[in-house]
Amino acid sequence: MTSENLLSRITVETGKCGGRPCIRGLRIRVQDVLGMLAEGMETREILEDYPYLEAADIRAVLMYAARQFRSPI
Repeated sequence: MTSENLLSRITVETGKCGGRPCIRGLRIRVQDVLGMLAEGMETREILEDYPYLEAADIRAVLMYAARQFRSPI
């Protein structure tokens, strides 16, 4: 899956989750998944707790977060 395909999974919609980045229009925010990962949850555990998420969603969250720290060229 390309970077663009992964990043297309991250959506921002006015009026949904306060306009914060979410996964595929669902009401689960990027920051929620990042928090779970930071607390030590494994991808497998997140997917078990949120069966509507896919492994590619977790990868998309990480890619989105990493891109927030890219320097402009």
